[in-house]
Amino acid sequence: MPASSNNIHMVPPVGDEFTPFPDRGTGALRRKTHIWADFCRWIALTALAAGCSIQGPPPAPAPAVPNPKPPAAAAWDIEETSFSALPGWLSDDLREAWPALLAECQALQSKPGWKEVCAQAGGIAGGPHPDAQAIRHYFEAYFVPHHVGNILGEDHGLITGYYEPVLRGSRQARAPFLTPLYGVPDDLITIELADVYPELKGLRLRGRLEGNRLVAYPSRAELAEAAAPHGKELVWVDDPIAAFFFEVQGSGRVQLYDRGKPGNVIRLGYADQNGRPYKSIGRWLADQGEIPLDQVSMQSIQGWAKAHPEKVQDLLDVNPSYVFFKELPLGDPRLGPRGALGVPLTPGRSIAVDARIVPLGAAVFLDTTQPLSDVPLQRLTFAQDTGGAIQASASAPVRADLFWGFGEAAGAQAGRMKQSGRMWLLLPRGVTPPVPTAPPAAS
Repeated sequence: MPASSNNIHMVPPVGDEFTPFPDRGTGALRRKTHIWADFCRWIALTALAAGCSIQGPPPAPAPAVPNPKPPAAAAWDIEETSFSALPGWLSDDLREAWPALLAECQALQSKPGWKEVCAQAGGIAGGPHPDAQAIRHYFEAYFVPHHVGNILGEDHGLITGYYEPVLRGSRQARAPFLTPLYGVPDDLITIELADVYPELKGLRLRGRLEGNRLVAYPSRAELAEAAAPHGKELVWVDDPIAAFFFEVQGSGRVQLYDRGKPGNVIRLGYADQNGRPYKSIGRWLADQGEIPLDQVSMQSIQGWAKAHPEKVQDLLDVNPSYVFFKELPLGDPRLGPRGALGVPLTPGRSIAVDARIVPLGAAVFLDTTQPLSDVPLQRLTFAQDTGGAIQASASAPVRADLFWGFGEAAGAQAGRMKQSGRMWLLLPRGVTPPVPTAPPAAS
């Protein structure tokens, strides 16, 4: 989705090529406020939470929307256990995970329960590069593992992967760089419905004004034709399908070229979206009989596009959703973009989680397998990101998305990773495990 928004995202469950990004709207519209009150009341009743158009307010105000009752949380079971219960704990090279902990301590050291563990991390023998055994003793002394499952004893769920793509691009539109990536258009309006109705927290609308009417923002097809936001082009890239998956991931890098010679590398991140609902191009290809549903993946879609270049724009137009970007500092090129926690993601050690179950910043021990393999993948990771499709449930209490890094190799791993797995939360001693809540409202 993934994004940047502080989220980059993700390769989802089998049957789709996309994990939508959580919305990172930048605030409610402060002008023409008098237009919105009746409008938002109407929206609350019709559950319109994507791109919208207004044909006029309803004839009379509707009753207030009742607060929905969350589902019972008792089905989840987050139980304290011991480090001996973690398969592969003693064989994991924790030196690879240590930089991720040090990075997140910059964000968490003032939070309850984290002040001491972060202070102690700075005093581990070996300084910023302690040995694996010292790190293991540190975690065993200051953290408590908690097994994630449900009261029926089910403790497996879906572990997927995501990555940071790298595109070839140019600041100038010249062949072969003819596909633009846009910044946020000046006429895109975002409305936070919670500013009018607090019970609609997390819901927002996007559109643009035509006179005093808010109408839907142009779809992907319309933006590709007559409604393109000219002047907002950040870069042009050489592959429209790669640009599409750049949107899917939510952020990435662009290797700039000037007259055929490589130049600087820049990073682009999620800034906003046109408000239109996402529709899966992978599922559409399956419905058309082009790719079997169980074979839909980023790689299979790319292969289809190469074989049918004349149909690529028609394929992309199936999905009306469109992501706008902003340029971000590249920072340390070895690290990924900043996730929802606000720290750079560490390849192989950062995960995106459902924050109702896994608190951002928590250490999480994963027990899963390598992509398309039975080879164990058992390692310490850190919950440093979130994503719109990364949602656990009482019946499937485990859900995580592993950040693989950047570039083609990382993309290949992420695109193939749809594994079953288990997880344990490692929380600082004295920190109470979370009580699962209702799923967050969709954006």
